[in-house]
Amino acid sequence: MSAGLPDPKELEELLLGGELRYTRVDAVRLSGVTREFSGRLWLAFGYPSMGDDVIAYTEGDVAALNRIRRLMDDGVLDEDGVIRLVRAFGQTMTRLAEWQVNLLGSMLRDDPNEPPGAEALESIMELADKHIGEFEPLVVHAWRRQLAAAGTRAMAAAATRDGETGAALRTTVGFADMVSFTQMSRELDEMELARVVERFEETASDIVASCGGRLVKTLGDEVLFSAATPKVGGEIALTIAAAVKDETEVPDVRVGVAHGPVLPLMGDVFGTTVNLAARLTSLARPGSVVIDAELADELEKDPDYEITRIVRRPVRGLGIIQPYVLRRAAPTP
Repeated sequence: MSAGLPDPKELEELLLGGELRYTRVDAVRLSGVTREFSGRLWLAFGYPSMGDDVIAYTEGDVAALNRIRRLMDDGVLDEDGVIRLVRAFGQTMTRLAEWQVNLLGSMLRDDPNEPPGAEALESIMELADKHIGEFEPLVVHAWRRQLAAAGTRAMAAAATRDGETGAALRTTVGFADMVSFTQMSRELDEMELARVVERFEETASDIVASCGGRLVKTLGDEVLFSAATPKVGGEIALTIAAAVKDETEVPDVRVGVAHGPVLPLMGDVFGTTVNLAARLTSLARPGSVVIDAELADELEKDPDYEITRIVRRPVRGLGIIQPYVLRRAAPTP
């Protein structure tokens, strides 16, 4: 270990909120789950494999295993359902934890291009020791808020299905893609590029939320969003395109939006409609929004928009499509 750096075990126990005191055999015995199931859970959470005799579990780990066992005993979830739920938590929290550590590290060191040294790590430990009890409820609060929003969207979607069968829902989905990102990545250093990506994601995320849509995922130079209605989808697309034009730090974006059946799965969305939205993005000019025929049909009578038919194009995997450019209607004199 480098001189002056905190003890990794001390840091781990501080952040875990308890002493590492149990082996895997101990945790299995105390929780009542099987050895095989505990191994599946550990991997689903995203933790590295541990030998049976390695002391790697805290009281909190045993309590979590007990809660999971009770959920199965009460018939709330079966083993496969638990594994899927735990994997969702694990993958989400992995990104959140890395994001938070990187953010704290950059805030606590003089040169953001340098890795955190002993002083920065000591500051992170001190911050965690004093304030982790205040951060933890914020995570639960955000989760409950997002859970409520997702539940409300699911109820609204169910109310509009009118007896339709199948898992796919009719949804508006769109991609916003930064222009010339590859060239920009060659011209900027890593920290400058990261700042551009962060600013783009912040702008898009705020707009999607304020319009009432959902940010499905971010892909560096691209974001994928969804909206329950065509109107909301159109508003998100046009607002992102306009806002990024005014951003000095972020290059223009191309936006492609489509409306149709979408399969929601594990927080993501899949299907031909999603693929079509991605293809439409490649047809858009910088700063513009291109939509598919179905979304154009949904919005054509809305006085807030101007829809222009453009040349039919062949797109990979989907054949010949008819794209349209979406703009805001000119103000009435």
